[in-house]
Amino acid sequence: MKKVLLLMFVGLLAMSVKAQDKTAKIEFKSETIDYGDIAKGSDGVRVFKFTNTGDAPLVISNVRSSCGCTIPKKPDAPILPGDEGEIQVKYDTKRVGPIRKAITVTSNADTPTKVLKIKGNVKAEGAK
Repeated sequence: MKKVLLLMFVGLLAMSVKAQDKTAKIEFKSETIDYGDIAKGSDGVRVFKFTNTGDAPLVISNVRSSCGCTIPKKPDAPILPGDEGEIQVKYDTKRVGPIRKAITVTSNADTPTKVLKIKGNVKAEGAK
């Protein structure tokens, strides 16, 4: 009886270790968005697209920007293996000048922290 219990315990332990081998992986189509030259007050919304290339659901727990002029929005639901998702970023284009900002993404992926970048230049009205 002891041997049977021990065998069952070892079997359950092995199954739980195997289940923990599954990980989510986040793969972005691009880790940098270049706004280029854009006019003051124009649409500042851009999207980072990604795929969960792992074998476990991907949960993005936090997305934050390096400043208040950039507002990122994360997906609410987990991204299943093989599925795509997106992180929306809105830059305040009322600020004239160069854009150089970082967006930090925190998730349960094998690489838990990714830094995405936006760049470009907001031109004053009438500037060329």
